[in-house]
Formats: sequence, structure tokens, C-alpha cells
Amino acid sequence: MAQQADRVVAMKDGGYYSKSTGGAKDVIDRGKSLILDAVAAMEIADSATPFTFADMGCADGGTSMAMVGEVLAAVRARAPSRPLQMVYTDLPTNDFRQIFCNVQGLTGMDSYHGSIDNLFVYASGTSFHERLFADGTLNLGFSATASHYITETPAKIAAHVHMVGAAPDERTAYEDKGRHDWENLLTHRAHELVPGGRLVYFNFGIDEEGRYLGDTGGVSMFDTFNRFWAELADDGVITGEEYLNTNFLQCYRDVGKFCAPLRDAASPVYAAGLRLDHVETRVVECPYAAAFREHGDAARFAEEYIPTLRSWSEHTFAAGLSPDRPAEQRAEILDDFYGRYQASVAAAPEGHAMDYVHVYTVMSKTG
Repeated sequence: MAQQADRVVAMKDGGYYSKSTGGAKDVIDRGKSLILDAVAAMEIADSATPFTFADMGCADGGTSMAMVGEVLAAVRARAPSRPLQMVYTDLPTNDFRQIFCNVQGLTGMDSYHGSIDNLFVYASGTSFHERLFADGTLNLGFSATASHYITETPAKIAAHVHMVGAAPDERTAYEDKGRHDWENLLTHRAHELVPGGRLVYFNFGIDEEGRYLGDTGGVSMFDTFNRFWAELADDGVITGEEYLNTNFLQCYRDVGKFCAPLRDAASPVYAAGLRLDHVETRVVECPYAAAFREHGDAARFAEEYIPTLRSWSEHTFAAGLSPDRPAEQRAEILDDFYGRYQASVAAAPEGHAMDYVHVYTVMSKTG
């Protein structure tokens, strides 16, 4: 997640995100071995100094809950008496109340709370594009499906809503901004890590076959977003200016762009001691499309599928609307927009899927 001066990015609250994004949890659960392997490779002394683990860009914490419990248990097995600190970080607009309700077991979600002693859980409402921890105090950092967000919109996209559909000069502006923000983010983490500490990032990206989120060979999700948002403009529901002001604050990178600052000895990331240990790409199938193949009910698929899109994209479309519009009118426009998408999926479901395409990286701090 990310923030800029005139616009705030936040996931839908009240537990909506975790309830509606089963695929995001699948990404974490299926990549859990990479995190546990990173922990196994660390030297973890049983000392009085707290071991700090952070989930950065955590939303409501639900999608990572099971993984966090296993990782903390693995650390506890290595260091029986060491204090453990679990820190959830996101923007100040994030639903931190839901995080603590989830962790405390107040929402019916299985939680590690109470099963691990000498554990302290905290939260930070600071963007991961800024410093989060003091130098040399972070042992293990994790982030999933979050660091594609950039700090500000580098250019308005004239005929699309996402950089993957932008004109070449517009796309270059997003890639340049993404490169700067990624290098800056990693530099912060490099200073925060203890020597021997690890970062494990599961980032939305573009794989070796050119695939990315919602575009893996079927109907393009971002093109569909653009189609119905432009249709609202054509129908006079929104203005041309509102269409133009709707741009996802995101940059999708390929493996080379993710790895560049970790391999370039002249980069501040490399100079701060951060090194690449592992990189790979994976595609995790959309669970709602997979379920549709089993039950075959198009209306049910559309009804289950659209909330997962809405959970993370609604803020972008809401931000594009004029602030002069009454809140009720804005809500009606958003319901109309997602209603059109849902009707389209129900009428012709084949090819619709939000398959997750991630670049998985494991990094370590030298010293």
C-alpha cells in the first residue's frame, strides 16, 4: 500500500479484504516454505534482545495469519526464551482495529495468539516507502502483494486506467517512478535489518511470458476495468476529467527490474549490504475461477469473483471521482461500475480470472 499528498490508498475495511481475497492467502500459504527456509538459514541466538518480524503492507492481517504463526513458532523453537516482536505495518488509514481483532481471536479466525509465549504484537501506521525501524533492529521482513504501489502518480494515463495499458511515454514514467521507489524502499530495509537478517517479498510483477495479475491468457482484468470505466464516461455517468484522473498507483516490474538494485554494486541498496539470495516467478490460480470449473454456475461465479476485485481496486476508482460529488452519489457510481462488470462475467464467464502473478524474492543483509 502507498500514500501521496493528495490521495490515500487503503483496502476496504471491516474484514472485507481477507474475506474476499482467498487468492492472496493462497499466494502466502504456497510460498511459506521460502519464508521458513529463510528463517532456517538465519543465526538465531536465544538472547534477551527481541527478535522482530514485520509484515509490511499487511491490510487486515488475515491473509498472513497462518504463515505468521508458523514462522513465530519456528523462531521460538530455535530461541526458547527470546522475546518476540510481531509488527504489522500499513498506512494510517488502514483498518488496524481489524488486525488486532483477528490476532486476538475475536473474529473467529484461527490465530497464533496465546500459543506462543513472550510475544508482543504491535502496529505501525507508516508507509513502507519510509523508515519503519531503527538501524539494525529488524530481523525478518515480509511483504506480499503490496510493494507494487508507488508513492505518487508520475503521469496521467490518457486512454487506460493502469500502466500495463498505457502509451509508451506514460508507461516509461511509471517504470521510472517504480524503479526509484523500489530502490528507496530496499535501501530503508537494508539499514533496518540486523546483519544476517532476511527480507522475503512476494511482489506482483510480470513474468517471463509477459503475464501479470488478471492477464494470463484469458480476458484481461485491467482492460475490463478500463472498458467499463470508459463506458461510464461515454454514458455521462462520470466526466471525462474523472476518467482521466483514475489511474492505479502501481508499477508492475519484471524480474530484471526487481533484481537490478540488488546486483548493481553502485546502487545504494547494494552498498547498504542487501543481497539477492533467491528469485523466481509463480502463477497462483484464481480460486473463484477454479471453483467455477467445478460448479458451473456463472451467476455464482460472478457474485463471488467481483468482491475480490473490489476489495483492492475500489479506492482507485473512488479517488478518480470528483470530491464535490455527494458520498451517496459516489457510492452509486461505484455500485454501477462493479455491477456492470459482474453482469458481464455472469453473461460470458469464460476467460475471466484474477490469476496471481508474483515475483518471489529472498534477500539477506551481509555482515
